[in-house]
Amino acid sequence: MEVDGKADSVKKFLDLVKKSRRGKFKVYIGMSAGVGKTYRMLQEAHALLKNGIDIQIGYIETHNREETHALLHGIPVIKRRKIFYKGKELEEMDVQGIINLHPEVVIVDELAHTNVEGSKNGKRWQDVADILDAGISVISAVNIQHLESMNEEIETITGIPITERIPDKILESADEIVNIDLTADELIDRLKAGKIYDRSKIELALHNFFQPERILQLRELALKEVAHHLERKINIEVPKQIKLRPERFLACISSNAEVAKVVIRKTARLASYYRSPWVVLYVQSARESGDKIKLDKQRHLINNFKLATELGAEVLKVKSDEITQTIIRVAEEKEITTICIGKPHLNLLQVILRTAIFNQLLRSIAARDTDLVILS
Repeated sequence: MEVDGKADSVKKFLDLVKKSRRGKFKVYIGMSAGVGKTYRMLQEAHALLKNGIDIQIGYIETHNREETHALLHGIPVIKRRKIFYKGKELEEMDVQGIINLHPEVVIVDELAHTNVEGSKNGKRWQDVADILDAGISVISAVNIQHLESMNEEIETITGIPITERIPDKILESADEIVNIDLTADELIDRLKAGKIYDRSKIELALHNFFQPERILQLRELALKEVAHHLERKINIEVPKQIKLRPERFLACISSNAEVAKVVIRKTARLASYYRSPWVVLYVQSARESGDKIKLDKQRHLINNFKLATELGAEVLKVKSDEITQTIIRVAEEKEITTICIGKPHLNLLQVILRTAIFNQLLRSIAARDTDLVILS
């Protein structure tokens, strides 16, 4: 896990910048607003400037925080692009302007931001991908709650729907992820001191998002994400004396929309942890054929297939009444190491348990050293 060592962090990123033509990607991640991600990006910008690196600001949002705003002084800023939308003049990052100016490094804040309609890309993370492809390195920032596969887990913790999200693959593509960590008490002290929100919003924030038990859970998720990134990096860059069997996950879903969504997201997290390929399998029985399944279920299935694809899965739809045998066959063909299914009230599991060949499934996965995970 990366620690908050400024000199080492800057030197490491400096080395990365010089290694490749494609831009290098560094992300500061935090458990919530106010931990100091933007502040640290600007500190790093000053350090890079002192080292002779051409770094400019593509987009920054200081939220009028005095200490953060003061760090803008001396760092070149690329002018934002003006867009007229519904009679209002709005500003967005000028992606083409950045590419034309071609600094060595550009700072792009708020990675999960949704662009104004009429922009080239719908999301800022897509803008960042364009900038990286142009050979410009990017330093960006995001909060843990914006990660797609954690969407439902975060909403359960905070009670707040998160509409702006980034695919997990964006963080997986980062060359460096640095967690800006504070204790719950430190973060709440910053809030009370007016260093996060305007004083008129402090009391409301204390009774909603900024509760110690919520902050602790979000902090744990942020720490785990950085640990996962480091483990993935070690698996790629550190030579292995013993070649381990590569992990491959199979998520088995039914037409139960909500549970299928949970199975997809939790399997995506597992696959992300191991940096592994994964497959989503839907076995369509005769009673769920196109002319028999309800339209709303069809729609939910299509949406779940789309979600799985966005999260990086290979999606398989197989017509068969032999659900257990189909799972076994696909697991063998795809060399699956872990089969993930929903908890017992799922239609899928009920079907499996009712079949006389459930023991065949257990014998098959035992013979292949395959794990069976039942997701709550």
